[in-house]
Amino acid sequence: MSSAPAPAPLRVGVVCDYPEEGWPSMDLVAEMILTHLRSGHAGVVAAERICPPFRHRLTRWPVLGHQAGARNADRLLNRFHDYPRALERLAGSGRFDLYHVVDHSYSQLVHALPTGRAVVTCHDLDTFRCLLEPAAEPRSRWFRAMARRILAGLKQAAAVACVSTATRDALHAHGIVAADRLHVVPDGLSPGFAPAPDPTSDAEATGLLGPAGPPELLHVGSNIPRKRVDVLLPVLAAARQSHPGARLIKVGGPLPPDLERQARALGVLDAVVPLPFLDRSVLAAVYRRASLVLLPSAAEGFGLPALEALACGAPLLASDLPVLREVAGDAATYRPVGDVAAWTAATLTLLDQARHAPGARAARRAAGLARAHLFTWSAHADRLVAIYREVLSRPAS
Repeated sequence: MSSAPAPAPLRVGVVCDYPEEGWPSMDLVAEMILTHLRSGHAGVVAAERICPPFRHRLTRWPVLGHQAGARNADRLLNRFHDYPRALERLAGSGRFDLYHVVDHSYSQLVHALPTGRAVVTCHDLDTFRCLLEPAAEPRSRWFRAMARRILAGLKQAAAVACVSTATRDALHAHGIVAADRLHVVPDGLSPGFAPAPDPTSDAEATGLLGPAGPPELLHVGSNIPRKRVDVLLPVLAAARQSHPGARLIKVGGPLPPDLERQARALGVLDAVVPLPFLDRSVLAAVYRRASLVLLPSAAEGFGLPALEALACGAPLLASDLPVLREVAGDAATYRPVGDVAAWTAATLTLLDQARHAPGARAARRAAGLARAHLFTWSAHADRLVAIYREVLSRPAS
């Protein structure tokens, strides 16, 4: 008796951000999803990357192209005109059974996809803050219109994969998506983040920063207001009084003008070392040499830097947010958002601990390593496959 043929794999189009937008965290998520669907679920899921070419209209001109207005115009035209039309053509071809939009800020694309056949990963609610809390984040009329279009797409998703329980609860509390369409799918730890030295990446980090010496405080992230880089600058000023030569390594670009003015007024501008977003292996080396990683954010959707820091054996001081406790557990030290005095005292204590209480520091390091490895991209992919199957089990609309 011949056995029944194996069912055809689920054809999933993984809808990615334009790399030209410069969101390395979103590029990482897409890369990890594709990698682990292909390696862990081959024959069950056939996953393909979707990302049409980015059309340079205004940015192709030598002078105009360097202006922020030109870059934003090209971004909007690509996001809201070119990408939806490319997806409409794909949807019409019947090439995919399901589409997975890996960045909620691209949820306007759901409008171009077959009804009931789109999954969206939601990382946080920042994109919609101007609609949900208009007094706290006032925006222009055109920006609110854009946000409404994106939010309407998210509401139409057949399922939403939330990177944390905190993100899921926020979506539910605002009534954006029904509870039965919300799923918690935590991010994972990416390859390369480990406590063991790596000769190549460590040498590159030394080339960027020089030999390790006085304490290095590390922040990884952008300069958007919710990251609260303004808290780090007075903390750095206080740390330099007790630890002359202490520096703030700022991965994520140079300080914007307002923070540069603050740093200059505090006398620490020369002690801030700005670095661009780094290759993962080099970033891991920067974590490994950090005396303390600081994550003072007022809000996070998941907090990948927290996970990466713990995985590299670095001590972590983080904002006391439910989502960061969800990720770091008892392996981090927490202080209230924006409380400069509390952050300063904790920073000085943790820096002193390195010299005077190595046993406590070693115990915290071991707890961090154990905690970090609870989060894997293979588990992330497993959860996604279960969601795909559940969505495709529903009758087509």
